[in-house]
Amino acid sequence: MVSLDKSLLFVRLLRSRWSLAMTDNYMDIQELLASAKTQTFDRFAQKLNSLVRENYNFSNLNESNRKIILDIIKKHIGEIHNGMGISSVTLRNEEYKLYQNRLKLKLTEHDLEDIKKILGLFKK
Repeated sequence: MVSLDKSLLFVRLLRSRWSLAMTDNYMDIQELLASAKTQTFDRFAQKLNSLVRENYNFSNLNESNRKIILDIIKKHIGEIHNGMGISSVTLRNEEYKLYQNRLKLKLTEHDLEDIKKILGLFKK
């Protein structure tokens, strides 16, 4: 009975840590977006890059994948700086271009999903 209680406690602890990690990452991204208007693109890119690197959910993204994300964001940085965000139509178009060029860019399906999740954070 004791081992069952310990295993249930362990599962609850893992769930709460995962939930806190997701909340912390969401808050970090929200803080980054809130301060985007006052930052230069280079500083914004640096913070975004470190956020992507430290977030275990996107740990499979390598440097070239992060560059792809930053290039897309750089195209729309004016909209992000103005607080408008990137429209869903624009995001779909960007995702479609990535999907078309996935072999040339050496993107896996998992990479595409992670890139889609990150870009979705900048959605209007």
